[in-house]
Amino acid sequence: MGRILALDYGKRRTGIAVTDPLQIIANGLTTVETKQLMAFLTDYLARECVEQIVVGLPTQTDGSPSENQARVRSFTGQLKKMFPDVPVTFYDERYTSVIAQRVILDSGVKKKSRRENKGLVDEISATIILQDFLQAMR
Repeated sequence: MGRILALDYGKRRTGIAVTDPLQIIANGLTTVETKQLMAFLTDYLARECVEQIVVGLPTQTDGSPSENQARVRSFTGQLKKMFPDVPVTFYDERYTSVIAQRVILDSGVKKKSRRENKGLVDEISATIILQDFLQAMR
């Protein structure tokens, strides 16, 4: 069984989360500058067995596409071309950034650390997307 990788794709940064090989637990992996994302994924997929990639689909609260959705769909097309053997699935990412920010605040991360590590929200958002996806699969 391979891992499932989740991406919270953004214009500047992309949060990445991954499951354990048994696909039970979702863990934040890292945040990567989006312009370096394909290089990161190429390296990661060469080292790890990834069975599926889940990409957060940005949608407005009313279900309409967000302004970032076209970028996400374009990126996903590139992803499918580069890794044709790895299925790519969209998963609704509504509210994940808000939930991630709440998790960070509730965990007691200091304001200075939050400002210095803006990618933390993206990584936690990817983890939330992956956790929700795993629950939906069960």
